[in-house]
Amino acid sequence: MQTIWISGAEWLAVLRIGLGLWWLESWRHKDKKGWFERGTGIAWAADVAGKHKWGAVKSGFEAVVAPRPKVMAYVVVYAELALGLGLILGVLTPIALVGGLLLNLLYLVLMIHDWAEQGQNAMMALISFVALLGMSWQTWSLDSAMGIFL
Repeated sequence: MQTIWISGAEWLAVLRIGLGLWWLESWRHKDKKGWFERGTGIAWAADVAGKHKWGAVKSGFEAVVAPRPKVMAYVVVYAELALGLGLILGVLTPIALVGGLLLNLLYLVLMIHDWAEQGQNAMMALISFVALLGMSWQTWSLDSAMGIFL
């Protein structure tokens, strides 16, 4: 494989780290007080799920998220932080990539009518997929330094 400036493996690491920075920014800009104290994030998602054109989304939300809104707020917010740090540092990278891919797909399905969000989630999912299949943890990662997932 020919590349410019750095190797192909290093470009995949750049892609992985950039995705991690995207997740970290998603975590950073969240109104955590609103999410944790007032339940704004889960309330917004409940509204979206309640109006969703696919009944499975509404019933799935009501079964999994609605009974435990406070716990789910913490799960969503800290999942984004964990994904960001895991991808930037290259810690448990394949797990972080699969987790991020699944979270983006969940966001994509939930927000099927919000075209602005669709682009972001589709691109993040694509980057996760490419970084996973390209084994982006081979370079510039703690996984590589520890010799795991080789």
